[in-house]
Amino acid sequence: MAIHIQKPTTTITDLLMQLRYDEEHGPELTEIRSTHLPAEWYPQCAVQLTWPHAGTDWAPVLKEVTRCYVQMAMQIASREKLLIVTPEPEQVKALLTEQLPKQVCEQITYCQMPTNDTWARDHSFITLLTETGTCLLDFQFNGWGEKFPAELDNQICRNLMQQDIFKGEYEDHLDFVLEGGSIESDGMGTVLTTSQCLLAPHRNQPLTQADIEKKLLSYLHAERILWLDHGYLAGDDTDSHIDTLARFCPNNTIAYVQCTDTEDEHYAELKLMEEQLRTFRTLSGEPYNLIPLPMAPKRFDEDGSRLPATYANFLIINKAVLMPTYGDYETDRQAHSQLAKAFPKHEIVEIDSQTLILQHGSIHCSAMQFPLGSLTPTLSEERENQLVVRG
Repeated sequence: MAIHIQKPTTTITDLLMQLRYDEEHGPELTEIRSTHLPAEWYPQCAVQLTWPHAGTDWAPVLKEVTRCYVQMAMQIASREKLLIVTPEPEQVKALLTEQLPKQVCEQITYCQMPTNDTWARDHSFITLLTETGTCLLDFQFNGWGEKFPAELDNQICRNLMQQDIFKGEYEDHLDFVLEGGSIESDGMGTVLTTSQCLLAPHRNQPLTQADIEKKLLSYLHAERILWLDHGYLAGDDTDSHIDTLARFCPNNTIAYVQCTDTEDEHYAELKLMEEQLRTFRTLSGEPYNLIPLPMAPKRFDEDGSRLPATYANFLIINKAVLMPTYGDYETDRQAHSQLAKAFPKHEIVEIDSQTLILQHGSIHCSAMQFPLGSLTPTLSEERENQLVVRG
């Protein structure tokens, strides 16, 4: 049973009054509906990063991965508020104050709490828009099916609520395992996911696919679930999160990973995925506009195991898309060109993700966005550099 905690809210009219994006360069908007999971390109008030530290698996490459997080912080905080979750707020603040412009640092709030790891996409809130404001869904995060320790990361959402970072209605769904990277929303009632992930062991057994779909439709206020039954990436710890394979984009578009190398181990499965995507239809019965993304260059860890590099793991922020690159100029540029077709009103910003992929994730896995109206007034209205140390 969901537990509801009511926080101060704003109305949909208030939210609409905050949209001040010009028609030519602003983000594509989804239709305004009753309670729903907005598309990622809906205007945002903030993005969360959970910062790497020596107590995480990043320890051997902490300097290199921190450099990547600084780049992400710069791009995000140049366009909207940035929430940084970290057990070491003073150190992270000192680092960013030294490396980022003052006006960018003024957009950052530091939230102190212990963490296991850094993958905010999967341990942070999934946020709905409602007729009265926002609803913050707190699902169980169990380390992708009990593969990795997650007891600290599973408490991050509750800690953020206790620190008065967010407003709106809190819903406790901690009896159901769901990671943000496992679902995609078009903002108009359709959720895209993979059966391999949501039906994987140690998540929600003994629930059946029908049981899980019923719960998702209820929790996310969706009209339907589209299940992808094919596609995977070697080295992926998530059991094929949808955000590694296929992503909703504006204007009934899906960007997806395409493999054209018949000798690649992924060829058969990704071909079947592509064929299934061609069978999908919008709620109005039209086929989706499909934009293939190139297969990322092969990257391997020190043991020779292939890493799950993917261009599908891009992050949509206000007026920009942060695109991972993997050190192959021609393939990176091809991915850039394809994403520009999917997001004609956004700037495509490349971020070197060769270090991120060492821990089997990329840019989208690292961050979670929050739609307008999610933050408390002191955070959404003030530009003062803030340090939150409670909790």
